[in-house]
Amino acid sequence: MLALRPNCECCDKDLPSDSAEALICSFECTFCRTCAESTLNFVCPNCSGNLVERPIRTIEALKYNPASSKRVLKTHGCLPNTDIKER
Repeated sequence: MLALRPNCECCDKDLPSDSAEALICSFECTFCRTCAESTLNFVCPNCSGNLVERPIRTIEALKYNPASSKRVLKTHGCLPNTDIKER
């Protein structure tokens, strides 16, 4: 089950469980749309996987399977992915 992390790892923007601004990789690294587009070129800086829209969990499902409250933040933010070839 997805953890639904509460923030962008780059800029620490809040990304609530119903946010359409959240993007994730297959390891659930989480980024806001702005960082994913402008800095990361839709490539995860941790695993080099692609970043896609995070699914939204229904309110009913959140009652029994709440989103994570653990914030993950890269110490020095994110560096642009300029060496990655377009996918």
